[in-house]
Amino acid sequence: MPENKNIIDTLPGDAAKAMYRAMVTIRQFEDTVYYMFLEGKLPGTVHLYQGQEAVAAGVCANLRKEDVIFSTHRADGHAIAKGVSLNACMAELFGRVTGCCKGKGGAMHLGDIDAGMPPAVAIVGGGLPMAAGCGLAFKYRKQDNVSIAFFGDGAANEGAFHETLNMAAVWKLPVIFVCENNLYGASTHVSKVMKVENVADRASAYGIPGVTVDGNNVFEVYRAAGEAVQRARMGGGPTLLECKTYRRGGHSRGDSNLYRDKKEEAEWLAKDPLVLVREKLVTGGIITEEEIKNIEEQVKAEIEKAVKFAEESPFPAKEEIFKDFWAD
Repeated sequence: MPENKNIIDTLPGDAAKAMYRAMVTIRQFEDTVYYMFLEGKLPGTVHLYQGQEAVAAGVCANLRKEDVIFSTHRADGHAIAKGVSLNACMAELFGRVTGCCKGKGGAMHLGDIDAGMPPAVAIVGGGLPMAAGCGLAFKYRKQDNVSIAFFGDGAANEGAFHETLNMAAVWKLPVIFVCENNLYGASTHVSKVMKVENVADRASAYGIPGVTVDGNNVFEVYRAAGEAVQRARMGGGPTLLECKTYRRGGHSRGDSNLYRDKKEEAEWLAKDPLVLVREKLVTGGIITEEEIKNIEEQVKAEIEKAVKFAEESPFPAKEEIFKDFWAD
């Protein structure tokens, strides 16, 4: 594996800055959402992505608009990294009609087809077969687009995971399966439900590449995802990419993390992906402290505008309940 410095050296400065900006946007967006939720301004629940920003930013930096991603109940980071409007994301969390799903989906169902992200699937493991189906469509149409399935370590023990990887491997579908292994399926440590050391070790059972990277290092994620995307575009089939990471907060709204070992928690929280990327960009001469300050101020202003947009948007009319749904 190349050293991080070499990865940065081969990465265009604009691309590196764009990934950093995406990570800052995700973090600030969620910091804002967290406090608004505590203030009772948001309905429903929230599953925050704080700490996992490098995964979404590193993977999506390799994608075209026409490539498609499938997300989970922890959808904010994926949506922002794929280019879903901040206004539309925030309005959706507020349950307003201007939201990306017209206020009907909420926090666990963010998405925008035009941005290459169908609404997120909150069912654990539910997005994997959908990503494979999308990959099959790309292959059938002879398009060189790719499909991405983001999922957590908990989903790696679902039947949908194994069935989908097997099918994608046999049919050589252009799908990258991205496991965001934050070590806990809700409150259960991964070591209690899995005997192999890495989720990516399971790839060998299906005859596809399995790669494990530091999910807090955006440059490692970017490199590994880039190789998998290129392979898929060239007809080489799927890859299982495991990104070892750690959520900075609880599983969801009322989770105080009492089940996590405090030493483990301290060690992982010290490896903040935003701090790591900022240090590497500054020491590598790619970005200045002044540019960092400007990015943070610009993002703050964008999020404030998104909150204002959401607060001033109307709720869906009662008639909307009968629209945008169907039954098989």
